[in-house]
Amino acid sequence: MKKRNIRLGRVLLLAALFFLGIGIGTAKAQQVKVQGKVSDANGSLVGGSVLVEGTATGGITNADGEFQLSLNPGKYTLRASFVGYSTQKKTIQILAGKPLKVDFVLNELLELDEVVVLGSRAAPRSRLETAVAVDVIDTKLLKDIPQVNLNQILHYLAPSFNSSTQTISDGTDHIDPASLRGLGPDQVLVLINGKRRHTTSLININGTAGKGSVGTDLNAIPTSAIKRIEILRDGAAAQYGSDAIAGVINIILEDNTEQLRSNLTTGGYLSKNSENTVDGESVQANVNFGLPVGKKGGFINLAGSYDFRNPTNRQKEFTGSIFLDYNRPDLYPNPTGVDITQEELVRQGKTRADYVSRVGQSKNRGGALFVNSVLPVAENAEVYFFGGLNFRNGESAAFRRQPAQLTQNIASIYPDGFLPLINTDNSDRSLSAGIRGKRGKWNIDFSNTLGQNAIDFKTTNSLNASLLAASPTSFEAGGYRFLQNTTNFDVNRVFDVWSGINLAFGAEHRYEKYQIVAGTEDSYRDYGRALVIGEDANGDDILLPDVNGNVSTLFAANGKAYAGGAQAFPGFRPENAVNATRSSVAVYTDAELNFSDSWLLTGALRFENYSDFGSTLNWKTSLRYKLNDNWVLRGAASTGFRAPSLHQRYFSATSSVFTDGEIIQSGTFRNDSRVAKLLGIPELKEETSQNYSLGFTGSLGAFKLTVDGYYIKIDNRVIYTGQFKGSNAADATDQDREIYNLLDQAGASTARFFANAIDTETKGVDVVLSHQTSLFGGTLRSDLSGSYVKTAIIGDAHTSDLLAGKESIYLDHASRVYIESVTPRVKANLSLNYNLGRWNVFLRNVYFGEVEAATNTVADYQTYDPKIITDLSTSYAFTKSLRVTVGANNLFDVYPDKNKGSNVGAGYFIYSRTGQQFGFNGRYVFGRLSLTL
Repeated sequence: MKKRNIRLGRVLLLAALFFLGIGIGTAKAQQVKVQGKVSDANGSLVGGSVLVEGTATGGITNADGEFQLSLNPGKYTLRASFVGYSTQKKTIQILAGKPLKVDFVLNELLELDEVVVLGSRAAPRSRLETAVAVDVIDTKLLKDIPQVNLNQILHYLAPSFNSSTQTISDGTDHIDPASLRGLGPDQVLVLINGKRRHTTSLININGTAGKGSVGTDLNAIPTSAIKRIEILRDGAAAQYGSDAIAGVINIILEDNTEQLRSNLTTGGYLSKNSENTVDGESVQANVNFGLPVGKKGGFINLAGSYDFRNPTNRQKEFTGSIFLDYNRPDLYPNPTGVDITQEELVRQGKTRADYVSRVGQSKNRGGALFVNSVLPVAENAEVYFFGGLNFRNGESAAFRRQPAQLTQNIASIYPDGFLPLINTDNSDRSLSAGIRGKRGKWNIDFSNTLGQNAIDFKTTNSLNASLLAASPTSFEAGGYRFLQNTTNFDVNRVFDVWSGINLAFGAEHRYEKYQIVAGTEDSYRDYGRALVIGEDANGDDILLPDVNGNVSTLFAANGKAYAGGAQAFPGFRPENAVNATRSSVAVYTDAELNFSDSWLLTGALRFENYSDFGSTLNWKTSLRYKLNDNWVLRGAASTGFRAPSLHQRYFSATSSVFTDGEIIQSGTFRNDSRVAKLLGIPELKEETSQNYSLGFTGSLGAFKLTVDGYYIKIDNRVIYTGQFKGSNAADATDQDREIYNLLDQAGASTARFFANAIDTETKGVDVVLSHQTSLFGGTLRSDLSGSYVKTAIIGDAHTSDLLAGKESIYLDHASRVYIESVTPRVKANLSLNYNLGRWNVFLRNVYFGEVEAATNTVADYQTYDPKIITDLSTSYAFTKSLRVTVGANNLFDVYPDKNKGSNVGAGYFIYSRTGQQFGFNGRYVFGRLSLTL
């Protein structure tokens, strides 16, 4: 399959090159050259945009700020723009045979009405004139904010976006799940330069937001590589394909060719709960450098980053049993399991604080290198490529194993218990390459995008108790692999009918491969398992060591069997290993009809066929009407879909999970497993959706306002079920007894699955108000934005007859909370940015609404109150090249409400790890040195 797809890609590439080659240089003879320069008070602006209004014709300024267009004789309006500057328009009259020179000088006021390309295949439009809601984030305006990685930047900046660092959740400690408009991480599509970005190979199976989903690792993209970010807050599956139910995030890479930009940020948590006054120290270094290539606007831009962060811990003491009388046979020769923790702590001169886990952010080290390049190859054609490498090594802690846990600890190795560590090597690489140009009046783009992610796990400071004193303390636990290759062919053209009609069509082929790599035998095997194969002459069982055996042969002092596999993170078994592939083919068409300067009607249709579940047809339409020069009405309706990921179809493993105050071993089983068939869990199919939005934008003098409401209905939504148990009791049914035995063989006590179990509806409204003015000799920009979103499960769960009586397990209360209220329903942001000469002051308050605890214990149902987090920073430019910034995130050291009941566990979670609003690390202070050459 892989070789066939590679051959197909080569054939398509050669065909597209030939097709483009025929059309290069076919511009009509009567076209006239229009050239000029875009500059500001300080000189040329590189990478500025000059567009012909009402058409798709435009150009980008080169290293000298110059642009060049070829137009037929006639009257046109040119629009020059550059991020951070006000747009300028000029009307020109072109006469046959007379070249024209047009220069633009842009002022320095920041532009509140940014130009966007997301959501349309026609010419870019201003944010206030799009048919659907699009947020634009220019990274140049973020130079003074405390956050340094992309997830956290968006979490504090975009109210409809949520992402928090997780704790004690295995690989999810290092890849933060992110959501848009209250939906799952796998229901938002991420693009880079308009091309589909691959997802991570990790599936979130622990107690975190986004449980059961597979998202895109935004933190793998260095911020130094990003020019701006566009967030489309509308369903777009008919335009871009699977995953775009909640919307689309498009990351535009930097095309700077004038400067070397670098910065160094360092900081730490200076909080009332920090260990040793300051903890969680972090350093991030960024650099960006570009060079022009040729004199026709070609460039190559390189960006790199290196960062590390130290861990934090917010657990104060362990409140459970640390020592039992079994731990001191010299003092208790006839132990019965009595708790002797207090006596033993006094005897050893220790406290409960010496036996805590590490509940906070994980340790991380990593770096990234990205490239973005465009190379003109003819008058109307260019080759482009972009992509990058990212590698991070992470270390997260699991739950500490105490001496009292006799079956999980070997006293001769760890007499005082141990804190297992889960180490991850997370490598990510991507490359997009293509050629685009014009054939006559048609714009053609042919590209191929390859993305790969690999995560390898190593469990250290651990043991396999079933190996007794011979156990190693470090284990290779296996890992995940995911590959995605996407080939696109896109064509569009503007027709000079009415005020312009843009017609686009194209095709996409996508190939995906998902793998689970087994760990070493000692990482997963229970060496105390045996199979009874008969009886000897004395009537005793004859045992054969067998990893799937039905009896245990090694027992701790309390008479219970020693646990097998690496503690905290057992390795993947050979039966977990998988190498699954699929492919999809899509064709689409969309049109934008400008009936007049006021009326815009759009429509899109997309057909897609998947090799593993079949076909889907989706549509979208939107309408925009300009009431006048200041006010615009807009609305959209669409259908959408999300294909279940290969991870959800083929993942299986056993892991330690914290459930309602207890740590248990839970197994995830595939839907084609025997356990799934016993419970009537069906095969996965696609999610389908309906999406409706209505809003308006407007200008109130210096104020810019957008208000958008939306409704999203999703059918057959995939969830990660609750935990099913079997039974070997005397009165157990045959079904429960077989389930018990199958779980026992997998080293698990419960079973979970992925299933199309529910229908949901999401209602929300987003409001954005921006203002800019001159104040006391400086410039003040104010941004107020807010989001309200409510997701609710509609009706009963989709169950089978075999699940009768188990509906509350299939969709348990905790799972319901993860879908409906684990992220804030209300979120608001007020940012003030004041610039005066060399000084800049940034002040931001973010309101995080209430969230709920994901628990199945009725007595522990809990709602965490809203909080306001304040960020403050100030910077000073010593020269044009050197700027220093100091500031703080969470200036007033605000923490979420404390947990109650079993949500705390044995003192593990003072603050919730499931209902996350903004994390629980406290005040973060930082300093930043920025250098531009």
